[in-house]
Amino acid sequence: MKNKIYIGLLLIAFIFQGSILQVEASQINYKSAEFKAVASQFACTCGCGQDHYECDPNTCNLTTEFKKDLVEMMNKGWDKDKIRKYYVNIYGEEILTSPEKSGFSLMAWVLPFVVLGAAAAALFIIIRKWVKKRGAEEEVVTEYENTEDEVEGEILSSMIDEERKKYL
Repeated sequence: MKNKIYIGLLLIAFIFQGSILQVEASQINYKSAEFKAVASQFACTCGCGQDHYECDPNTCNLTTEFKKDLVEMMNKGWDKDKIRKYYVNIYGEEILTSPEKSGFSLMAWVLPFVVLGAAAAALFIIIRKWVKKRGAEEEVVTEYENTEDEVEGEILSSMIDEERKKYL
């Protein structure tokens, strides 16, 4: 008997939960957070450079129709990923505001930064070698100049000593 009551309560809970989901799905409009999450992942094709959520419907007829289609899909119960796949199949990856996180798209976005990092590291190493090489050359030159200065100093001191001996 208790099992039948539990099963009945579970059925009522599932029916009640389903009606809540239908009410939520029918309340999706242009200002809801769910709509923003879906519309902002698609770039407007009118050339404005914005996503469909930010594109001005007063100046763009494409975004008006696109937004209507999105709301209809969302009211039918389509989720964000299903809508994304639908439009990628129609328009290709060009419609997305951010690239897919796999395959060639990921490589095309990451590779320039890797190349820049490698170039910066190579430039750092080259400059460091140049500085070390120049520093070694300067040490040799300064050592040579120091020995010249010592010899000149000795010559001058001997000349001064000779002159002192003459006059003193």
